[in-house]
Amino acid sequence: MYSSDLNEELKQLKAENKNAAMAVVVRREAPSSGKPGDKAIIMPNGDVKGWIGGGCTKGIVIKEALESINQGSPRLVRILPADNLSDAQGVKNYKMTCMSGGSVEVYIEPIMQTTQLYIFGRSHIASAVCQFASASGYHVHMISDLADDDMFPSAKTISTLKDFDKSKDLSNGYVVVCTQGEDDASSLATAIETNPRYLGFVSSRKKANSLFMGLKRDGVPFETLAKIKTPAGIDINAKTPQEVAVSILAEIIQVKRSEENVAKNEPIGESDQLQEDLYINPVCKIPVQKSTAKYVLEHNGEKVYFCCDGCKESFEKEPEVYMN
Repeated sequence: MYSSDLNEELKQLKAENKNAAMAVVVRREAPSSGKPGDKAIIMPNGDVKGWIGGGCTKGIVIKEALESINQGSPRLVRILPADNLSDAQGVKNYKMTCMSGGSVEVYIEPIMQTTQLYIFGRSHIASAVCQFASASGYHVHMISDLADDDMFPSAKTISTLKDFDKSKDLSNGYVVVCTQGEDDASSLATAIETNPRYLGFVSSRKKANSLFMGLKRDGVPFETLAKIKTPAGIDINAKTPQEVAVSILAEIIQVKRSEENVAKNEPIGESDQLQEDLYINPVCKIPVQKSTAKYVLEHNGEKVYFCCDGCKESFEKEPEVYMN
């Protein structure tokens, strides 16, 4: 179901280099609404594109899908009437709290995009960064008016500075400017406009400060310039182009893994990934969409949303237990 629409969503994710998770119903026992073969894409903000069921199932799948994206690992989610099942490796068990009963099993797999690295310049350092990053599984894109396929055989794409799309959003990508005397100012100005997750500039501090002053006069905010890492790379006392390339790639890996670790350790109920429409059910701690929630009541002047009738009934019996 929804295969056509989901294919378009997958294409869009790839074009924007965004991660997500695919959820597929693999087994069910009536009366759960999700049927085998039903599938959905769960976005990092909690949006669901497709159908895998409602009530408990939807909230649980959102929760586990976000964790799957953060951890980069798949899992089988089982929502069953029994509550004495222990989790196994790659398997997460939840008790079916809906009074209607039933059971459902959903396989969730993260859709992780390849890391995109954009390198401005054709210097020896640029060549070494391209070589090492490509060998590490990155998709490398070279931007230089004088570069060609023979110089950068492992690059995914090669384009001129003039032809490079300045409007490209690289908020999930990484950029290194290794021009070293060729179009330094224009390359750096173009790189800044892409708003990358990491921007490293291979240069001495003296030269960088001179270029920064010019960019500041052209209207680039100080806060933006302050985010540029220069000299690019971790300080390992590198001397050769290859050693400098190692230090730059190590810094990119450090930035990438640090952000992933923050995401992994972030409580799911407090994550910025959860859009404003999602509410954490106080009973089962599962996200519920406020706009579509069927079970809602007011407690002490505040609306409380539930994924199913079972959670609502449990709350009504002992609200003070859940609203601490």
